[in-house]
Amino acid sequence: MADRVTVIGWDGSPLTAAARSALAAATLVAGAAHHLALPEVPKGAERIRLGSVDLAARRIAGHRGSAVVLADGDPGLFGVVRTLRAPEHGLEVEVVPAVSSVATAFARAGMPWDDAQIVVAHGRTLRRAVNVCRAHPKVAVLTSPGAGPAELALLLEGVHRTFVICEELGTERERVTVLTSDKVADHVWRDPNVVIVIGGAVTAAVPGGGWIAGREPGYPPAARGWALPSEVYGHSYEGPGEGPGEGVAQGFGKGLGRGVGEGESLQLRAAQLARLGPRIGDLVWDIGSGSGALAAQAARFGAAVIAVDADPAACGRTDATARQSGVQLQVVQGRAPHVLERLPEPDVVRIGGGGVPVVTACADRRPQRIVTHASTRDDAEAIGAALAAGGYAVECALLQSVELDTEDWSERERSVVFLLSGRRLDRAP
Repeated sequence: MADRVTVIGWDGSPLTAAARSALAAATLVAGAAHHLALPEVPKGAERIRLGSVDLAARRIAGHRGSAVVLADGDPGLFGVVRTLRAPEHGLEVEVVPAVSSVATAFARAGMPWDDAQIVVAHGRTLRRAVNVCRAHPKVAVLTSPGAGPAELALLLEGVHRTFVICEELGTERERVTVLTSDKVADHVWRDPNVVIVIGGAVTAAVPGGGWIAGREPGYPPAARGWALPSEVYGHSYEGPGEGPGEGVAQGFGKGLGRGVGEGESLQLRAAQLARLGPRIGDLVWDIGSGSGALAAQAARFGAAVIAVDADPAACGRTDATARQSGVQLQVVQGRAPHVLERLPEPDVVRIGGGGVPVVTACADRRPQRIVTHASTRDDAEAIGAALAAGGYAVECALLQSVELDTEDWSERERSVVFLLSGRRLDRAP
């Protein structure tokens, strides 16, 4: 094992005395081509061109002498330090950090960044990085070839954002460009680059600023709890046939233009959220969004949400609910299943209405989870059969909830519903 391993961050500025001292004593130096070309790298030292950090770590573990690893920016932020310290390599490292590319990018933009999400985009994570940009008003994206500004912008189609694109930070070729997302794909961008994606709701300033990184000032929201009543969002609604005592799923399969979803019980909504399990990086489809209560609550978990409803009034309520909740989501007016064809791929889907045709259309898109409900056993069996035919393991439960008037403890409203959920069989739960 190497006698000493030092990781040096480099941001284009002159190396510190500690970095120069470590390099002068190095018998092995690993880094990218532009790092190995630095004049401070000893001529007699073994040089490793960094491709796979795992392979370099194995070489370093077997080296006898002093090893130095050079990396851009802060090597502790999505950098080489994590890999080098992994148990399989067993390396103890000293770190000489530099200013991270994320900090430099926000400095160039003149913006605070304690409230920003930071994501890495490459081939396997690009879609999830885009979903974070959909859901949050300030995101720094560390890009890679094939997952750069143009790809981010193309996948954000339909969602307006502003891009601050910082190319080759800390070099003579540094360039900072500000564009709206619809113009980004018209340009060719140089690597490496950091993209700051900004847009959506603007959070009001909070005296003293925030208190936790990665969250907007003012987090958590004022309303505590999940599956909150409509009054919390400043409106209430009962769709046709959804008044007290009518049950929560009357009209399932009769279309998505009736505010289906808001007539559901709070208990059903809580159960649906639990089955969906929305999380940051996910894209949720909420089909038949009604008031937007479930869509807003899914967004509070950090997921990106597309809320679909055929009723223009329901779309307006969903927009208002999102603003009241301080979350961002995309509202699409249209009737399922046809409107779903132009939407990006979902991770989980909640279906508030539309029957077997909508369930089948969603199953064809292969989300990890599909959650819906039915008012009769016959409807539940038909939906379960459609999910099973689509390659999903089906669960069904009969839920009954009774709301009581606590003045005299009399029954105020009763609802009975079949809750169905489908889990894609080719993925672990």
